[in-house]
Amino acid sequence: MIKESQFNEADAVFRETVPAGDYFLHRIEKGQTFRILDLEGNQAADTLFYNADDVSERYSAMDTIRGQGNVYLTAGTVLRSNEDRPMLTITADTCGRHDTLGGACATESNTVRYSLEKKCMHACRDSWMLAINENEEYGLSKSDITHNINFFMNVPVTPEGGLTFEDGISGAGKYVEMKAEMNILVLISNCPQLNNPCNGYNPTPVDVLIWE
Repeated sequence: MIKESQFNEADAVFRETVPAGDYFLHRIEKGQTFRILDLEGNQAADTLFYNADDVSERYSAMDTIRGQGNVYLTAGTVLRSNEDRPMLTITADTCGRHDTLGGACATESNTVRYSLEKKCMHACRDSWMLAINENEEYGLSKSDITHNINFFMNVPVTPEGGLTFEDGISGAGKYVEMKAEMNILVLISNCPQLNNPCNGYNPTPVDVLIWE
């Protein structure tokens, strides 16, 4: 569902550009709203959410899908935790839908999906591991890399129940916006994938904005 934001970019209390292939790790306070902005279009932002006060509670694709009865995420979706509690609510979305089934790219999946020679290429799981290792104060470990959301990514479900990875449906300037229902730790890998059409084979930056 397309729904425009009521926020003005000039009023944001925080803004940062995340280059393609880089990570973003930040605390968002309960009641704050944050936006992921697709600057050039067809980018994929692979995102993990945690309860900032207890990282053992984290985003659950299963609880979220069950709660809304829909595999796609968009405006009105409540992102639920593995304790089946509301973590964030998508309050605005100009892309239309987002994936939470396809998972994140990894060196192993690059090998399976594409070819053995792709194994050494940078992947989202590499970015998450780097973020964890460079920010030990958050108490995250490899075992905390679980369900993620692929914002802006187009992963249709086939009639047979399979998944396909297709050209992105986002465009330059499109965004998704969420209100935090608890204190949140957000970890984004701005996807470096060169083999998947999700970002037009051309990874590009995204912006992250926060409003009080």
